[in-house]
Amino acid sequence: MRIGLFIPCYIDAFFPKVGVATLELLERFGHDVHYPRDQTCCGQPMANSGFNAECADTEALFVRNFSGFDYVVSPSGSCVHHVRDNFDAIEQTAEVKEVRSRTFELVEFLHDILKVDAFPWAKFPHRVGLHNSCGTLRRLKHARPSELHEPFFSKPVDVFEEVVSTKMGYDKVRDHAQAGAEYIVSADSSCLMHQRGCAERIGVPLKFIHIAEILNGAGA
Repeated sequence: MRIGLFIPCYIDAFFPKVGVATLELLERFGHDVHYPRDQTCCGQPMANSGFNAECADTEALFVRNFSGFDYVVSPSGSCVHHVRDNFDAIEQTAEVKEVRSRTFELVEFLHDILKVDAFPWAKFPHRVGLHNSCGTLRRLKHARPSELHEPFFSKPVDVFEEVVSTKMGYDKVRDHAQAGAEYIVSADSSCLMHQRGCAERIGVPLKFIHIAEILNGAGA
């Protein structure tokens, strides 16, 4: 299977180990994985801020980069949600629709497409708190929401509603710590980044790790 590896801009800049873990994990299953070197941001920050029309060039570049692959896989639920559900600043040609429909978040790709049921090399003997981001819950259906809960982190909320975002982040990390978690695990590094900052500010002793790193065998 020929896979295009889509690494979001913030993972490339701040969490490169997540990108490497995703590549290595996909290769463990014998797939031909390619990383288009001129890929950039998918346009989600602009679209979330109301500048959808300005995403056109970014979206067109994404399609040029990832057209022709059997699947496009990314370690980011929010970015995949944007590509699949909000990628409409450009004309919806057959090529665009094909790329959008074949773009998957890493965990759903492993579960829904590859049907993986074991990771014999992966051991993680720690108590973890699982964070499913808003996009993975509502659009990618990673799980069923257990309560009505607005996102405590998203690009516009974090910037324009700093007090709300911070309070929700503080509450979230305190809840995980009170439940006995050693690590918070997620398929979205952006959420982990926000929570880590909140935990550090209020002195909550939690660690944070992306699911790709655990599945690839990180023992931490």
